[in-house]
This record gives sequence, structure tokens and C-alpha cells, in this order.
Amino acid sequence: MSTTGNTSTEAATSTTSTNRRQPYGQGFLDTISSGWAQRPAHASPPREQAPFAAARRESLSRMFPGQRLIVPAGELKQRSNDTDYPFRAHSAFSHLTGWARDAEPGAVLVFEPTGQRGHEATLYFRERADRTTAEFYSDASIGEFWIGPRPALEGVASDLAIATAHIDEIEYFDADLVVDEDSTLTRAVSELRLVKDEYEVAQLRLAVDVTARGFDDIVSNIPAIIAHARGERVVEGVFHTRARSDGNTVGYDTIAASGPHACYLHWTRNDGAVMPGDLMLVDAGVEVDSLYTADITRTFPVNGTFTDVQRKVYEAVREAADFAFASARPGVTFRSVHDAAMTVIAARVAEWGLLPVTAEEALEPDSGGHHRRYMVHGTSHHLGIDVHDCAQARRDLYYDGVLEPGMVFTIEPGLYFQIDDVTVPEEYRGIGVRIEDDILMTVDGPVNLSAAMPRTADEIEAWIARLA
Repeated sequence: MSTTGNTSTEAATSTTSTNRRQPYGQGFLDTISSGWAQRPAHASPPREQAPFAAARRESLSRMFPGQRLIVPAGELKQRSNDTDYPFRAHSAFSHLTGWARDAEPGAVLVFEPTGQRGHEATLYFRERADRTTAEFYSDASIGEFWIGPRPALEGVASDLAIATAHIDEIEYFDADLVVDEDSTLTRAVSELRLVKDEYEVAQLRLAVDVTARGFDDIVSNIPAIIAHARGERVVEGVFHTRARSDGNTVGYDTIAASGPHACYLHWTRNDGAVMPGDLMLVDAGVEVDSLYTADITRTFPVNGTFTDVQRKVYEAVREAADFAFASARPGVTFRSVHDAAMTVIAARVAEWGLLPVTAEEALEPDSGGHHRRYMVHGTSHHLGIDVHDCAQARRDLYYDGVLEPGMVFTIEPGLYFQIDDVTVPEEYRGIGVRIEDDILMTVDGPVNLSAAMPRTADEIEAWIARLA
């Protein structure tokens, strides 16, 4: 809470630990509130996403006539002692307000029913402290002396084209539905993102473009990556530099998996060496300032050339990805994309003599599944403001739903032969391959947003030869 009008030493230190904070002298207290230039005017044209966010709010309003809805941005989360993780607003909050990387912790979006089957939306947050208050200079969590300028109500109202009010004016306890507390509303805001609007598609294209540059950075740094004892960390760091310089941050923890580590699907420890002769699997995505993220995986030979076995496995995965892509079109079920990829995976591992049954038997829904030992994950997930977007949507609209123009999803088959898997010949063990692309469905069929990145084995080798 603000300590407006009280500039005593006690007031200035009462809300924080004082065991390492020196008290403020009276001279400081007498002068700290004066001598500041006038703040700039608040009004500005609405940002690009404002009309799209307004349309999303209208769609949600129609789903819940007469009900008061609350969508919190969330609070800061403690990392250790008095250190917090970087704040990222709840995805539904950003989607419905257009307030992205610059959203304020503790903000709340409220839909107030008007009695005419509609709602008035108001964005509540803590107004920046007046410079006559102790909060301005003494509160390390929200004081502008500590964290830099904070937004004003008037400025946010014009920026987002939405009504704003101070957080102290909100009444929390008479809401009908609250996101992440009520399954009906949580599901609705998730399903609202299944089909992307024009702004969202543009942001995803941007995220893919920046991510592609991050992958180029990795390949360009292969000599330094090999030279370091924990080269996987160097891969992670190189990509993170691009994510922070050209975007907001990474969209999820980067998977930088070399050699046998590529067989661990969510390897984020990234503490291994990167050795010539091994394959390097990198699953990474840049989250741009709007919070939309790419999600791309490429697998490449560290020394620039696939072995015969590595190439055979790689091209089988690419074949599965291409077949899945060819099967995707408006009106087919989302799960049919996975089924298509699995047809190829089963055929190839059977062809190589790795299955105790035929490929057809392995593909039997109830009695089969033998091939899944080498690819236990799904082939696709929705992508957007979350890397696994729309995760709370109903199954009949997601996995069993049909593909529609405007949907964005991944295609990411893989093959993973664990280093200690004695069901495969030794030359396969320790090989892990995944190829992941970001796909936009249109009325004319799927568009691979990441198609400009190298995909075939020949293209991968040429990529390394050109940049490494």
C-alpha cells in the first residue's frame, strides 16, 4: 500500500527489511519530493493490438451474459529471498488486454455486466506513486527509484483503448467467474485462442523469423561450442542472446541436447559437452515483445556431416514430418496429423527390423504401439501466446477437433534411440532426431512458417558448411 503524505523515516522503512538498509536523514526526506521535471503527457495513440484485444473481449462477453468476470495478470513469483523471477502476465490477461511484456504485476481485468447482455471492461492496476510518497524511493519492489518508470492510469487507458482504474477500487469477492479458479472461464479463454487473428499470425511470423536468426547464431558458433566443456550451455546462451536482443526472452527453456542427451525429450539441464561425430538437437523459440512465441527444432551433425545411420534416421523423421504436413488441411481432425506421422515412423522402424511385429500390427490402436517406444510424444500442439497454447480447451475442440483456417500448430515427429536400449543395434544407440516446424492453416491448406530454415539432410550440411 502507498504511504501517501507520510515522509517520516519510519514510514519509509516500515514495509521492507531494515537489517541492511540505512535510515534516511531528514535532509533527504525534506528534499526528495522536489526538484523533478514535469512528467511527459500520458496520451498516445492505441497500440496495434488494441482493436484485436477489444474484439476478443467482445467474444468472451457474449459467452457469459450477466456474469462478472475477473482475469488477473498474476503476481511476481519469488526466486530466492528478496529476488523475483522476471514477471510475465497470464496469457489470457495479455490476450484480452493487449498488455504484453510491459504489463504490471497485480493488474486485473474486470468484465462488469451492463444488464444488456454485454459488459464494460476495466483494467485495474496500481497507479505509479506520486513523488511525494515514500513508495517512490523506498519500496524496492514497485518504487520507480528502484525499478524504473511505471505506467500511469491515463497513459495505459489511451495506449490500450480500455478504461482503467486504481487497483484499490476493485472489489474482489463478488465475481462470478475468475480465470484459473473457475474451469468454465479458464476453458473459454483457452478456446478463444484456437483460431488466431491477423495480429497474432503476424506476431508468430515475427517470432519464427527471430528464432531462425537464433539458430543461425548457434551454427556460427559451433567452434566455440565444441571448445567448451559444457558446450550445451554455450548453445543455450547464444540463443538466449538473440532472444533478449531481438525479442522479449525465450518462449520456454531451451533444449540443447548433444549426443545421447538428444534422446531425452525435455533435456534442459544443458550441461554436456558437444562432440564432433554426435548429433545436436536444439529445440528453442523466441518470445517476442507481444509474448507470442515460436517453437522450432533442428537436429544437425556437430562436425557438419551425417554418418550413414544418422542420415537414415534423420531422413525418416523428415519423411514423417512431410507426410504429416501433406495430410493437414481444413476439415480434417487435429489428431489425424499425428496418425499420418506415425504411419511413416512405424513403417521405417519395421523396415529396419526394430519391431517384433509388422508396421500394420504396430499401428493397431489397441494391440499395437510397439513403434512408440522410439517416439513417445505427440506430433503436434497448438502454438501462440503460450508455447503449448489452448491447453485448457476441451478435447473435442483440440485433439479431436478439426483444423480451421487461422490455427497455428507444430509438426514435430522424432526418433530417439536411448544409449542403453538393447532392442536396437548398437549403431543406432544414442541417436536422437526431431524436426519441428510451425504451421499456419489457411483456406488453401497448411503453410510452413519456418520453411526457410534448412530441413533436408543436404540442406543441414550446407547450412553448417556456410556458417560454421
